[in-house]
Amino acid sequence: MSETTATTSIDRSERPGHAGLLVLFAGVLVGALVALNFLGSERAQPFIIAFLAALAVVGIFCLLAFAVGVVQFAGRGARNDLTKLMADTADEGVLVVESDGRVVYANEAYLAFAQATSLADLRAAERLFSGAPEVSEAVYRLAQAAREGRTTAEEIRLAPGLGGREDAGWYRVRVKPLARPGGRRAALWSIADVTRERERQENVFQELQHAIDYLDHAPAGFLSIDPSGQIVYMNATLAGWLDHDLAKVGSGGLRLADVVPVNAAALLGAVTGAPGDVRTEILDIDLRRRGGQSLPVRVFHRVAFGAEGEAGPSRTLVLNRSPGEDVAEGQRAAEVRFARFFNNTPVAIAAVDRNGRVVRSNASFARLFGGAFAKGEGGSDRSILDVVAERDRNALDAAIRAAAEGRDDIAPIDALVAGDGARSARLYLSSVEDGDGDGEAAIVYALETTEQRELEAQFAQAQKMQAVGQLAGGVAHDFNNVLQAIIGYSDLLLANHRPTDPSFQDIMQIKQNANRAASLVRQLLAFSRRQTLRPQVIQLGEGLSDLSLLLKRLLGETVELDLRHGRDLWLVKADVNQFEQVIVNLAVNARDAMPEGGRLTIRTANVPAAESGAYGDRTMPAGDYVMVEVADTGSGMPPEVIEKIFEPFFTTKEVGKGTGLGLSTVYGIVKQTGGFIFCESEVGRGTTFRIFLPRHVPAEAEEAPKAETAKKQAADLTGRGTILLVEDEEAVRAFGARALAARGYTVLEAGSGREAMAIVEEHPSPIDLVVSDVVMPEMDGPSLLRELRRKQPALKFIFASGYAEDAFKKNLPEGEDFTFLPKPFSLKQLVEAVKAAMG
Repeated sequence: MSETTATTSIDRSERPGHAGLLVLFAGVLVGALVALNFLGSERAQPFIIAFLAALAVVGIFCLLAFAVGVVQFAGRGARNDLTKLMADTADEGVLVVESDGRVVYANEAYLAFAQATSLADLRAAERLFSGAPEVSEAVYRLAQAAREGRTTAEEIRLAPGLGGREDAGWYRVRVKPLARPGGRRAALWSIADVTRERERQENVFQELQHAIDYLDHAPAGFLSIDPSGQIVYMNATLAGWLDHDLAKVGSGGLRLADVVPVNAAALLGAVTGAPGDVRTEILDIDLRRRGGQSLPVRVFHRVAFGAEGEAGPSRTLVLNRSPGEDVAEGQRAAEVRFARFFNNTPVAIAAVDRNGRVVRSNASFARLFGGAFAKGEGGSDRSILDVVAERDRNALDAAIRAAAEGRDDIAPIDALVAGDGARSARLYLSSVEDGDGDGEAAIVYALETTEQRELEAQFAQAQKMQAVGQLAGGVAHDFNNVLQAIIGYSDLLLANHRPTDPSFQDIMQIKQNANRAASLVRQLLAFSRRQTLRPQVIQLGEGLSDLSLLLKRLLGETVELDLRHGRDLWLVKADVNQFEQVIVNLAVNARDAMPEGGRLTIRTANVPAAESGAYGDRTMPAGDYVMVEVADTGSGMPPEVIEKIFEPFFTTKEVGKGTGLGLSTVYGIVKQTGGFIFCESEVGRGTTFRIFLPRHVPAEAEEAPKAETAKKQAADLTGRGTILLVEDEEAVRAFGARALAARGYTVLEAGSGREAMAIVEEHPSPIDLVVSDVVMPEMDGPSLLRELRRKQPALKFIFASGYAEDAFKKNLPEGEDFTFLPKPFSLKQLVEAVKAAMG
């Protein structure tokens, strides 16, 4: 085909024609020529042969034209002509390019963009757009998509514009693949001038910017708060009042709690409504500036609720009511002061009608009762009776009716907050004259007493435990003296009987049961915190590792032990043996709670002072602790059981399977060490005990742990010297005197401290050693030591007591040297202690 002018378009594609009959005729002529060829030249006239040959040439040409698509049947040609007309007259520039870069078609709009009048002047789309780097990058992306057979689009700003345009223009350029006959590939480029559209968008954006600027610099503040408390928008005016950077808060950098106190936040978050409602609150509150100063404001807080009743982001208008802004003198200033006092007071205040419906309330009231009484249009629809426990509703209802009748002698009501038995409040009611006619019948003042009730319960429990501890300690002390006599005389009998004697085994049974009783007494003393402790600096991780083998044997095969050590554990100061008893008791209880097997996890960790508040409760002061957590996967305990687990003789085990002293002993040991223990449990989900021991920071010259009283057994336990034995229990004194006299010592006996003083004054020779009880009538052991030291400063002392050493050591002078022998002791322990003290 030949080139055409650019007055309409350039088209090098196939053109349909009405050549069906021509093709058919040419085919007939070719067939005739072939037939003549078979007839032979001698049988045909020369001019007929020449004529048929000419027609054959024409026919062959028509067949070739039809084969390449130049000649088509009339129906398809009409359809293509209509399509081409639509493309020729389109507003967008259209360009079709073969895969080899040959331009197949360009419509009139494209020729105008390219300012081309012929095929020689025509430029492809890649060459049509050139200029800035962003233009070249966009064109490259389009060309790459065309080569890969992908569809894509770009918006390109070109300066100057296309078609001879002097100013800049915006163009939307698209490229998409086209399927061509014979499997050939082509790309369709379309170019649309979108300059006017862009100008309209810029105008709209500028108008929006103006609107935002007007809102930002309006004489009132504005903010939007989403239901989670995030501030999603704040205008510049309010940001300036609060001294915040608008660039940060505009992107959601603030929360409601950052700009309002707790009470005001509860009031703003207390708006409730039905699905589809739009509720507006008018509130006088204080906002908080970035430096902490208060800003009195009035807010119009509007919240819309969705179809499911969910609250949407608020639309909150803020009016500055600080002096010099919006507050006039006189009545308006007094109104602002009252609103600030009313909403910032820690006392919850509400006005209610005769039925308990809340007419108005302050921020503290909304916070105390979970935002149930936010005043919307017409007040709250809820009654104050709904948020107290059912047991307290009748009393509160009667008090409201009494106030409505004008009575002033209404006793305060202690009520539990409904739905949460752990929270309580004390309600005071007073009558009110309804001068506004809005139905007010009473004013309710509420003070939360949850913390007070907890402290009262803890104090009562502490008093009870102290009383029981004193009783247990006193009983244990007296019982120790009884056990001391039983064990001592059993040792004397065993010393005079051979193992082959018939009565030897009977005596052994007596001693073994006495020792079991002594173990029970030690538990009582541990509970009362009067047992003897030998604290030393230890690393809990190492102690637990040494104990793990014993624990595995105690737990059995069905319970898995998981021991997890914290990194770089701090040191603590505790009695190793007593601490091991604590862990063993907890492990045995955990095993009994998992009869079908389970897992016991013992974990250690450092708890810095900053994190200690997250554990335990208010009874544990902030400080550095080492935590030991013992958690099982057993049956768990209900809340009513957890409240009693540390009480003595309380047990959930069957009769005969527990004394009820295990956990009380654990509690006593931990408290005597200066630590804390807490328990968390849930039925069916296991129990967790957490022990917190204070961190020990060693001094530069840390004292070595005091050596044990019982020294290495000497080869010879006999000795010589005068010993003064002071004991108010005659049986114990007689046992000690016999035991020491049999080892060669001269024994002087005294039943009290005053008798001992008289013996020392009357005895002609010096006394080498005093073995004295601690608790005695008239004069106790420490007083006796002070008196004797004046006469014999180097006199050696052994104190024997069922109480802890620390219980009486504080009554002695600083640095006093003595040996301590805990009751009940055996004959062997007594003579070893005396031998070591005599030196």
